Amino acid sequence: MNELINMSVGDAGMTAILGYLVVFSGLVLLMFVVMLVGKVMTSKAKAEPVPAAPAVEKTPEPAPGAAGELKLYDTDPRDAAMIMAIVADALGKPINELRFISIKEVKDDEV
Repeated sequence: MNELINMSVGDAGMTAILGYLVVFSGLVLLMFVVMLVGKVMTSKAKAEPVPAAPAVEKTPEPAPGAAGELKLYDTDPRDAAMIMAIVADALGKPINELRFISIKEVKDDEV
């Protein structure tokens, strides 16, 4: 321990440089290992052919929880969305468990 305290500036500089060289050479070696493993993995992925999906046209299915078509009569889609959210909240159920068939705005003269 006493030798480290009485180290000259030149010896301290040489120790620091050697320490940096060891660390950076370790990092470079690690970089090459990662690149090599990456190349091996990509070559294995290219070697295994992926079966092509059959080209069958299907009609798009509704999203899970969707309840089909909603008909709007004299109603803005934004207003309809608010109405559906309010009804779902009032019933305490998720909106995907409810089925709305149509929404129609009732005018004052129709009541």
